[in-house]
Amino acid sequence: MTRLLLFALMLSACTACSASSAPSNAQAEANTAESARTAQLPEPQSISARPNELSAVLPQQSAAEATAAATPRPTTKAAALKAGPEDPKGSPDHSIWDALLRKHVNPLGMVDYAALRSDRAELQRYLNELSSSTPQPDWPEMEQLVYWINAYNAFTIQLILEHYPVKSIRDIDNGNPWDVKWIQLGGKTYSLNQIENDIIRPQFNEPRIHFAVNCAAKSCPPLLNRAWTAAIAERFLAAQTLAFINNPAYNTLSAEKAEVSQIFNWYGADFGDVRAFINQYAKTPVDATTTLQFKSYDWALNAQ
Repeated sequence: MTRLLLFALMLSACTACSASSAPSNAQAEANTAESARTAQLPEPQSISARPNELSAVLPQQSAAEATAAATPRPTTKAAALKAGPEDPKGSPDHSIWDALLRKHVNPLGMVDYAALRSDRAELQRYLNELSSSTPQPDWPEMEQLVYWINAYNAFTIQLILEHYPVKSIRDIDNGNPWDVKWIQLGGKTYSLNQIENDIIRPQFNEPRIHFAVNCAAKSCPPLLNRAWTAAIAERFLAAQTLAFINNPAYNTLSAEKAEVSQIFNWYGADFGDVRAFINQYAKTPVDATTTLQFKSYDWALNAQ
């Protein structure tokens, strides 16, 4: 009797053991199925596949910038300038200017002057920064160059805002605002022409600055919608030059016909052989026998 009772208890335990193992087997099968389903799902998009900051801010220049990296360019002084340490001692903070440009200048370089008026206090804060932090001899040359480019562009914007609404920069100061001395920097007073023609052009011997400084006119090379810094200067000088030369709004180029910007006429000495300079960047090179003609200049305000 005892043996029969013991056998019955053992049989009951084995039955319970089999029953408890069934859910485990089912769970294992479910896990296998889930693994197979998950393996078939596409991988999530990586961060590197997202548009980078440059293409988001300057979509029309992203391709130009990539092409510029592989485009033969003339040997210039700025191309060999050393950027040196970022933000050397005593250099201005360009982040204020950068924020204003990103906010009020579109990717085509057109300025929302009406909206920018509401930020004149911020612009003045940046101009004060420039005035109190002028280039020093121990600054790297590239740092000095971007200082003067930013100064020229920021004070040009200030000039327009002081007379806004205005249809053209040539409506100011009897058509010649560039010779008026009103820009206070480090205890000295400058005109826009002095910044460009007495400092930037002779000191840096860099023809591509003509595609960086902006005179607030529609025919002027587009205003970059970010501040110039030493870290990006060479890259954007190349991109701005490439984009400008190949834009039919400014230059119409073919092997048989070449109508180019007046910039190549007014500042021809800076470019040396103008045709050769253009052909270093042009997608359609100009034939050696083709006569260069110069487009009329549109002085209408570069306003949105």
